[in-house]
Amino acid sequence: MSVFRVLSGTVLSLSVAVALAADPDQAIRASLTKLQPDMPIEAIAESPMSGLYQVHLKGGRLLYTSADGQFVLQGNLYQVKGAEAVNLTRQSESKGVAKAINSIPASEMVVFSPKEPAKAHITVFTDTDCGYCQKLHSEVPELNRRGIEVRYVAFPRQGVGSHGYNTLVSVWCAKDRQDAMNKAKARQELPAASCANPVTKQYELGQMIGVNGTPAIVLGNGELIPGYQPAPQLAEIALKAK
Repeated sequence: MSVFRVLSGTVLSLSVAVALAADPDQAIRASLTKLQPDMPIEAIAESPMSGLYQVHLKGGRLLYTSADGQFVLQGNLYQVKGAEAVNLTRQSESKGVAKAINSIPASEMVVFSPKEPAKAHITVFTDTDCGYCQKLHSEVPELNRRGIEVRYVAFPRQGVGSHGYNTLVSVWCAKDRQDAMNKAKARQELPAASCANPVTKQYELGQMIGVNGTPAIVLGNGELIPGYQPAPQLAEIALKAK
């Protein structure tokens, strides 16, 4: 479920009546939770722009609001430094995404590591039924050769209960996850398996951080790259972002 489903424009003037509170945190929370009771607010703080507050959502996403919570912005905040415009939103969101991704135990991933110590890593939200996911997987040996560790997490595009979801569960419940992932990405049907698994949890995390397709690649610094990238290019990006 997208936390942004209620925001249809760049600027939204809230029609709900919110009593002004001495504490902007309280006013903002009251306003946003009236819009969406389950909005996953993690923290509220003043933004670098005077008079604007930033709302940190679980998973790293940001919203901006007025102090009374009656105006909401969804978009990028830039700071002009000389001839350069720095995307402050992207910087902050990447830190939040990195925090969320780094909290996933390695035991809940399917990891393909280089023979030598890894120089950098990427975390890939994947669906075994996705053609570009299969293409990326065919290049994992090349990524490993270039020193990049590939960490897979699950993102069944068609949702819980779909064919992709069931296949991912079978991968995570296999005795040899790497072998099962290789077979699934080669379009081989896996024996159905069930166990306690993180597939649904990872799918929900992907939605929370803004994944809407696969493969979705998260670099070591939390930057999210949507879509397939060729191994040489991806390795270069990953090494710069470690």
